[in-house]
Amino acid sequence: MLKFLLPSIIGIIVFITPITVDGELTIPIAWLAETLNALLSPILGELIVILTAISVVGTVIYRYLHPEWMRRSFFESLFSVTPVWFVIRIIGFIFAVAILFEWGPAWFWGDATGGEILGLASFLLTIFLFAGLFLPLLMNFGLLEFAGALLHVIMRPLFTMPGRSSIDSLASWLGDAAIGVLLTNQQYEQGYYTKREAAVLGTTFNIVSITFTIVVLGYLELTHMFLPYYMTIIIAGFVAAIIMPRIPPLSRKSEDYYPQAEPKKRNENPDQSAFTRAWRGALARATHASAQEAGKNGFRNVLEMWLAVIPIVVTLGTTMIIIAEHTPVFQWLGLPFIPILELMQVPEAQAASETMLIGFADMLLPALIGADIQSEMTRFIIGCLSITQLIYMSEVGGMILGSKIPITFWELVMIFLLRTIITLPIIVLCAHIIF
Repeated sequence: MLKFLLPSIIGIIVFITPITVDGELTIPIAWLAETLNALLSPILGELIVILTAISVVGTVIYRYLHPEWMRRSFFESLFSVTPVWFVIRIIGFIFAVAILFEWGPAWFWGDATGGEILGLASFLLTIFLFAGLFLPLLMNFGLLEFAGALLHVIMRPLFTMPGRSSIDSLASWLGDAAIGVLLTNQQYEQGYYTKREAAVLGTTFNIVSITFTIVVLGYLELTHMFLPYYMTIIIAGFVAAIIMPRIPPLSRKSEDYYPQAEPKKRNENPDQSAFTRAWRGALARATHASAQEAGKNGFRNVLEMWLAVIPIVVTLGTTMIIIAEHTPVFQWLGLPFIPILELMQVPEAQAASETMLIGFADMLLPALIGADIQSEMTRFIIGCLSITQLIYMSEVGGMILGSKIPITFWELVMIFLLRTIITLPIIVLCAHIIF
């Protein structure tokens, strides 16, 4: 019982318990990451370059030298990648070096483009460190089994998801979407989620933290409207979470498990009360857990995310944000939204249309571009939509592609568009009621 309760309580405190630091709401894991980020800030750029270099050199050694010590070991999972991902790792290393040393044109490495992505990668480095090390507290000692059995009656009929997925959502909602993606990926690799469930969780339930929504409000000068703003996000996000798992591409995902994982039996016996199932399942999991296994898993978590995800975030994030900042591509893509926004009686529809799809590159861009719009209602709509779209390549999209979650780039594009189509009318309706 203690093996279940003590690590689980610590995990809840670290990942889920809200705390206030300097007047801002956060969670301990995010505070630890931000504190370490501040301490290491003079060398974080160099650390990103080193990690991307290791990912390239390790892949070269594995692919071309074939050392026996890399075969059938943890190193194989780190460095055995397809040619496409190998090229992306190489590009990520080149980009990181060029941005750090400010090589090339300023539009490439400037604060609004490459510099922003390098800063984001630096934050991911620290959040991955603490999240990776502490994730076994949530996963290895029975907490997910306990939550899964208790919340199954809510999550399965509403969202077609197992109850344990509620912990993933809560961790990302209170902390950071990166934590949710990491937690989902680890459970998928260990056989707790099917391909469909992992894909749905990664793209539908790894919601943006409360803290980040406040940052967006600040850019739009709407901090006085936090309550209606967040209620609108919850309503639109709830509707999208019900619809998205039931339509393609997510509904067409296989119910098979990760190929290298042994599917875990689910504790869904209807002859027992939910609490009894939850308690027994948690104790059964804790019985087979060990601190040594938890430490080993934590260390692997950190290395996998550092070497697999950071090069992808640097490559795709830099590319997408340069396209967004220095080309009219997203303005062109937003043109079809002008008549739709006018039909919905949204003020300054043309200016708002430019923000409709640019969030695919980075979630802050719609707020930055829409900050000069005069209409509070339009800025409100832009802020809410940028949050409910969820998929942005500078972080969450890049992380999903770098993980084992079975989603392709074009499926991310489709999911982003579908979320936009589903949530926009709901947000506009709420805005008309509020304003």
